[in-house]
Amino acid sequence: MKKDFIAEALKQAKIAFEKDEVPVGAIIVEDGKIIALAHNHNLTLKDPTAHAEIVALRIASEKKQTSRLDNCDLYVTLEPCTMCAAAISLARIRRVYYCINDEKFGAIENGVRFFNNKSCHHKPEIYSGFSEKEAKELMTSFFKNKR
Repeated sequence: MKKDFIAEALKQAKIAFEKDEVPVGAIIVEDGKIIALAHNHNLTLKDPTAHAEIVALRIASEKKQTSRLDNCDLYVTLEPCTMCAAAISLARIRRVYYCINDEKFGAIENGVRFFNNKSCHHKPEIYSGFSEKEAKELMTSFFKNKR
């Protein structure tokens, strides 16, 4: 089941790639059902906060009519940044699954390690290393084309 959800997040990342956005995809799952699908929209929306995770959180919150997503899991193709980690904490996401580490901007296993800070209100369960090869190839290909 987790593999299927990661595959859906990767599909979203591919959509971002096709739109010339950084290829990050995210989905939110509740009770085994996808309630939000998203990918990066920073350039399209001219919005620096339009990361895949933030867009997915907004969609799920709107759908559930609450900012609390405590029975939900987030699947994302790249380790969330500090902004997204804070939003994940505030939304009370239960679990985060992600494909690859982000050594430059990641905030879970790299950098600030947001969920280990005293200022963090809620720490979700964290699982990483899913479909690393595919996610990394997509990201590498995107940035290779930019150089």
